[in-house]
Amino acid sequence: MAQAKISAKASEGAQQQQSGGQLRGRFYRSTSMADRSSRLLENLDQLELRVEAFRDAASAMEQEKEILLEMIHNIQNSQDMRHISEGEREELNLTANRLMGRTLTVEVSVETIRNAQQQESLLHATKMIDEIVNKLLDDLEDAKMRLMSLYGACTSDVPAGPIDQKFQSVVIGCAIEDQKKIKRRLETLLRNLENSEKSITLLEHQKSSVRQSCNSKQD
Repeated sequence: MAQAKISAKASEGAQQQQSGGQLRGRFYRSTSMADRSSRLLENLDQLELRVEAFRDAASAMEQEKEILLEMIHNIQNSQDMRHISEGEREELNLTANRLMGRTLTVEVSVETIRNAQQQESLLHATKMIDEIVNKLLDDLEDAKMRLMSLYGACTSDVPAGPIDQKFQSVVIGCAIEDQKKIKRRLETLLRNLENSEKSITLLEHQKSSVRQSCNSKQD
């Protein structure tokens, strides 16, 4: 009888120990899973920072490519190039073309994730700019004023002139990265227009000087 009680107690104790072990095992497993999840999340957070830095670096390279091509183009069409010998101009153009070719071999593309509305807004904004660009030769001064009103709609600074409210509402509907690209495009267009006006002014001044010199000789 006493032996039976002892056996029963031993069996009960074993069952309790086994049950406690299972609970402790489940508790340890849960803690381990939480730690793993936390470590994985931390790794992903760090990778997200690196991905954004990577995209920023690629975007900066895109901009650098645009700047380099613009600078090479400006040198080729500068007034200084018109006032050197034909042989020197040919040699410099060969160098400029070589640099432009090497620049164009670098392909950098950062795709912007857009929803349907943002895609539509981008197409609309691009169309509005293209319409002005296509009429540049018809009226240079009017095109410049219209481009300045578009640019004023893209900047947070106090604009120097009127703002195209319609264009502003369209740009606001674009993705942030597209808004930056639209602003950069307008800056480039206005810069090129300013350079063109300087070239035209200088050319007109030179023509006027030549006419005055001819008139003086005739007198």
